[in-house]
Amino acid sequence: MMGLFVPLRRRRTAALRYAAILDGQTVNLHAQLPPSAGMPEHAEVVLRRRRRTYPCEAHLHQGPAGETLVDAAVLLGAELGGVPVSGGRWRMTLRVRTGRRTRTLPLLLLDPPVPYAGPTKPMAASPVTGDRHRLSRSFRGTARIASTAAQPAVEVAKVHLGHAGVSVDFRVLGTRADAPWVEFVASGRLVEQPVSALGGGVFRVDVPLDRMPPRGSRPDHWEVRLRDGAGLSLRLGRRLHDVRNPRRVFAMRRLAVTPPGHSTMIVQPRYTPAGNLRMTCTRMPEAG
Repeated sequence: MMGLFVPLRRRRTAALRYAAILDGQTVNLHAQLPPSAGMPEHAEVVLRRRRRTYPCEAHLHQGPAGETLVDAAVLLGAELGGVPVSGGRWRMTLRVRTGRRTRTLPLLLLDPPVPYAGPTKPMAASPVTGDRHRLSRSFRGTARIASTAAQPAVEVAKVHLGHAGVSVDFRVLGTRADAPWVEFVASGRLVEQPVSALGGGVFRVDVPLDRMPPRGSRPDHWEVRLRDGAGLSLRLGRRLHDVRNPRRVFAMRRLAVTPPGHSTMIVQPRYTPAGNLRMTCTRMPEAG
């Protein structure tokens, strides 16, 4: 179908030379207008879904061969001051104006974006809202944005390591947590710990190391889970990122901690292969 429609539509559409969502929340577009469009005075990218329409400014300039080119960067997400997209498919068009004459051109996505190589990769989700956006196209080749609301998750914002103890800052995405607390679970043991709100949607929990001493020579691995009275139960996990090798980049150091009333132990926060936070507590080797 693409082989049939694309040649027929080239003269009446703006062909995208480049289209990608690089940071999980900004659509970057570079397109060439058909010769019949000339050099308009104004251009804007329009996102449309059902009865909702949102125009975004675009910039026109002339290419080296005299062709008319347009560039645009469209920020997605009302929380960021961008287009308030919600779940569903959003059609993208280009609206150009010269004097009183207005013309709407479909944006033709000839080649879907290809992930680039390197230590980083395109963000799969917005690092602020957790919403997911991806570029797609209709069977006729028209560019679209497919948006999905953030899945319920608890994202670790920062892990504070000190010889006096460990604390974790986190935020909740895609759901609400009413009067939450945190559970630390290991080998049939369960420790509940209150959390405090820091503002801006961020919470903090102090790791109760005084109630987590190792019971044997082997390490104890404590899973960390957020709970609330409404039945919420979510593992704390690694923050949203664009790193290809997160286990190496986000590795955390081990620390010797002496909880009140207990012997010194080795504590290391780490992430599992699935990205979940885990606290590993090991008995301190005896000197000599």
